[in-house]
Amino acid sequence: MSTPTRTTRWRTPHRAARTLGAGNGSWCFTGAQVGELLDRFEPDLLWFDGQWERDESQWWFAELGEQIRARSPHTVLNGRLTGFGDYATPEQGLPITAPDGPWELCLTVNDSWGHQPQDHHHKSVRQLMRTFTEVIGAGGNLLLDVGPTADGTITPEQADRLLGLGAWIGRNRNAVYGTRAGLPPGHHYGPSTISADRRVVYLICFDAPREFVAVRGLRSTVRRVCVLGTGAELAHRVVGGFADVPVLYIDAPAALDEHATVLAVELDGELDLHRGNGHG
Repeated sequence: MSTPTRTTRWRTPHRAARTLGAGNGSWCFTGAQVGELLDRFEPDLLWFDGQWERDESQWWFAELGEQIRARSPHTVLNGRLTGFGDYATPEQGLPITAPDGPWELCLTVNDSWGHQPQDHHHKSVRQLMRTFTEVIGAGGNLLLDVGPTADGTITPEQADRLLGLGAWIGRNRNAVYGTRAGLPPGHHYGPSTISADRRVVYLICFDAPREFVAVRGLRSTVRRVCVLGTGAELAHRVVGGFADVPVLYIDAPAALDEHATVLAVELDGELDLHRGNGHG
């Protein structure tokens, strides 16, 4: 008598997802899967999605959050696990005002998440670089999505854009790595970053400066201004200063980066900005 062959079928959460909130069975299914991930892999981060499809009770956010905090308190959670997230995750559009606390912009290289061969609307290197610098200038991180093919290959169009963005970062690494959010709006036309010791301000210039680059309200003494990538020093001068509202004028550089030119403003001491209203 032959022994019947046993087959193991991979169960997907699709049916459970359609019935979330219908009863304890769906919570048992979801809770067990998350618990297995925590116990077997001890993840540093869990990235949730889909909070726009159903409300918090249907996704069992409270139960999930409490389970994760109890079993793996070190695991970082993104803000889409409403009520338990450690950082915000705005998507596709750069926020006008940076979220409070840590945040990360979720952005695609083209218009799609995952591999969509019909989507040829790829963002240019310059567009990706501008978004990247605006994000870090506002204190955020950029999560940049690519869509590999079925065998894991990143398409040439997307690879070229990653390499182009990486090359710009390589030329201007001092303005990226180890820096913090830049000057508040109103001090410089464009994003900026500040070194960890607050002694260097990196001004990011998207377009070719006409005659000068200005920084308003900078009360710190400037030691030197140079162009990242070339080291070229630029002449500078302070105009005004009445009621602590000086304006730093920096001569426009002769040689420009093809995507964005970064000026390093080295200060004699920590950054000191005037943030009030001027008066006469």
